[in-house]
Amino acid sequence: MNYDVIVIGGGLGGLSAGAKLAREGRKVLLIEQHNRPGGCATTFRRKEFTLEVGLHEMDGPGPRDMKTRIFTDLGVTGNIEFLKVPEFYRFINGRYSVTIPHDPQEAAARLSELFPDEKEGIAGYFGQILNPKKRTAESERSDISVGEFLDSIIKNEDLKLILLGNLGYFHDDPYTLSLAYYSIAQGSYYSNGASFIRGGSQRLSDYLAGYIQSHGGTVLLNHIVTGITVEGNRAKGVVYRRRNDPPQAVRETFADEVIANNSMPAVADMLPPVYGAELKNEFGGLKNGASLLTVYFGFSRPLKELGHNYYSIFVYDESVKSQAGIAANNRDDFSRRSFTFVDYGQLDSGLAPAGKDVGALCCIDYLDDWISTERKQYDFRKVYVAQVFMDRLEKIIPGFRSAVEYYEVGTPSTVKRYTLNPDGAVYGFAQNPGRKVIDSFRPVENLHFASAWGKTGGGFSGAIYPGYLCALSILRKKTPGKFEGS
Repeated sequence: MNYDVIVIGGGLGGLSAGAKLAREGRKVLLIEQHNRPGGCATTFRRKEFTLEVGLHEMDGPGPRDMKTRIFTDLGVTGNIEFLKVPEFYRFINGRYSVTIPHDPQEAAARLSELFPDEKEGIAGYFGQILNPKKRTAESERSDISVGEFLDSIIKNEDLKLILLGNLGYFHDDPYTLSLAYYSIAQGSYYSNGASFIRGGSQRLSDYLAGYIQSHGGTVLLNHIVTGITVEGNRAKGVVYRRRNDPPQAVRETFADEVIANNSMPAVADMLPPVYGAELKNEFGGLKNGASLLTVYFGFSRPLKELGHNYYSIFVYDESVKSQAGIAANNRDDFSRRSFTFVDYGQLDSGLAPAGKDVGALCCIDYLDDWISTERKQYDFRKVYVAQVFMDRLEKIIPGFRSAVEYYEVGTPSTVKRYTLNPDGAVYGFAQNPGRKVIDSFRPVENLHFASAWGKTGGGFSGAIYPGYLCALSILRKKTPGKFEGS
């Protein structure tokens, strides 16, 4: 069977692309290797708890947010409930404990009260992240690191750490993180607030998969693409098989366009060798981003009953004295490693039954610290990590341990197994200053990239935007002028 478009991968980028194309009457086939759509935007059930894989908070959607337009177009608005997160985050490091609101003026005022000698630097910070394009145009250099920028405007190291509280949502080291990328992402949180999807991110992923099918498309789960067919320098289709079938049990199908929602290194391996080598050469200087370790919790009672009243807390170990110490801390022992804890029970999240609660702890982590571990040692280490973090949370939220009914640990190996991302990278290529952006691969026509490994990077917005924009690009090719205003 032939299709108009084949989408490789059912993450939010692939789902957004497939949904838009199906809406416009294109015959779409989406192939996803997992047993459910969504990539990192998924949930899973344990006992009475729905555990959120990846979504802690999503920037927006706000009135001027591109996602609002996309969600309206695809019928998400009205079918998916977005819950406003009460505060941006609470930062704790043993020296300071401060809550950062989403409103940038309120945030600046609160920080200025704490650090009166840094008012000018605080104004400079918010000026940058709220007007990144203007600031870039005025700068002599198009891009620098976040760390370099903060050092240039602020002296107090604790203030820098507070501003970098949620750094793990983007990267693992402020001195290798693009200021341009960070400004857009962080600025969106301050400009549009943040939301959580009631019932978990799976609701959005399932909705988009269903939207594709209701508009005549096909979604194949538990199938894996092993090759991209190229004829005459044009992508013509894919070779795929059922995930658990033997390698030789493959079939081939064809399409006018192929969208890759998987990692770019994986795309290179799927192409014929000559093209695969060319693509690897194009991204050869780029580094894979960091991975995450997550401890998922189901609680026998709401943490509010223990006096905990914050949606997300970012805990930096006291040993981190400056932003220069962040990168090393991300490889430190888990007893000292900085982490994030999210209590979904602060919202009507729909993840737990009445009288119970769900939460998640995560920290930056790396596949190479787990990949050579034998299975018995691997399982033992996961238990150790969970116990260490529960001890640390007990000191912050007295009674925490007694409330834990269920816990489970996901490692970078887990991320790699379910997403197939190299190194278990959750944000695609590392967003280093001035990094090369690969939007397309000219040697192969009709092959499109729509994932966190492309222009916009990781996160929910970073996945949704390239998928939808990729669909628009294909539509404009076929019907010039019709979608120019989209």
